[in-house]
Amino acid sequence: MRSPNSLMLQTDIEQQILQGVSRSFALTIPQLPRNLCRTVRNAYLLCRIVDTIEDEVSLSIDQKRTFFHEFIDVVNGNLSADKFAAQLYPLLCNKTLTAEKELIQNTPIVIRTLFSFSKAQQSVLRRCVKVMATGMLKFQEIKSPNGLKSLSHMSSYCYHVAGVVGEMLTDLFCGYSEDISKNRENLISLAASFGQGLQMTNILKDLWEDKKRGACWLPQDVFNDVGFDLKNLTAGAYSPTFSQGLAELIGLAHAHLKNALSYTLLIPRHETGIRKFCLWAIGMAILTLQNINKTRNYTSGGDVKISRKSSRMVILVSNTTLRSNALLKMFFKIATRGLPAANSIKPSLGPAISYAVEDLPLKYQSSAD
Repeated sequence: MRSPNSLMLQTDIEQQILQGVSRSFALTIPQLPRNLCRTVRNAYLLCRIVDTIEDEVSLSIDQKRTFFHEFIDVVNGNLSADKFAAQLYPLLCNKTLTAEKELIQNTPIVIRTLFSFSKAQQSVLRRCVKVMATGMLKFQEIKSPNGLKSLSHMSSYCYHVAGVVGEMLTDLFCGYSEDISKNRENLISLAASFGQGLQMTNILKDLWEDKKRGACWLPQDVFNDVGFDLKNLTAGAYSPTFSQGLAELIGLAHAHLKNALSYTLLIPRHETGIRKFCLWAIGMAILTLQNINKTRNYTSGGDVKISRKSSRMVILVSNTTLRSNALLKMFFKIATRGLPAANSIKPSLGPAISYAVEDLPLKYQSSAD
């Protein structure tokens, strides 16, 4: 058993790394109850390691395949974290964030923290890493600067990189609180949709940065239906038909975020930390969608990024209203005014495309059950 001082040092290192790789999560995760904060922070860093492999431009698809599978082995305790880090770290290019390099270098610390959790918590985190890594690999194999074939492909991508995180968080929340666990079935039915709303917002915001890396996660069929070919997508060459396709995706993201609010309202009112964690993310995503909707000829994520003042406003409004479901519904309606209509959608329960990973369930089932 590790000493309390050793665990505190690991916590400090992980929090420092988190601040470097994600300012938003470095802000929201500490709002969670103490018993959840350490687990969710570690879970985010595990996911960020997988994400770093996905985004690393210097790695070939064969190298990514190797590192995805090796990291699954690392979290399962079948491969040395030191060996994994020693092999991956030297391959990271100069464009990779310094914080991400530090994260890879400190993989052994992140894994030691993982192994300090209960067996049930470890199982939940391991499932998330496996689904995410295996799914990301599938999409790395078919990625194209001309987009994905269909909206169902985009939804599956969102599931593998974000929806599964919603499911993981739900299991952790339910493990933390019996009151929350009473609503587990309803929460799980909305969890992937919550993740998709946040991920679709990020995809739209980061469209041009992704394209520079040779990837585009927009669905070709949505844009073909309005007369725009994603092969012709060029920054600065704005097209009204592209704007039409963009509006449909904004509307879909809006609908998923409405499900995200429904998810949050199922969390007991007295769990203020968890509600803050959810509401801050939803509010910032809504304001980002508003910026995209108003500036559809944007050419970089910076053009539609919300200001610090807007972030502070989200926090203030969320914290003031978080115990009132009626007020939260009212402010959601006000905040989303002007966005394409949020039509009713059926919450996603998991990947549903032909090349979905064969050994993964099409319908969610917790490995901790």
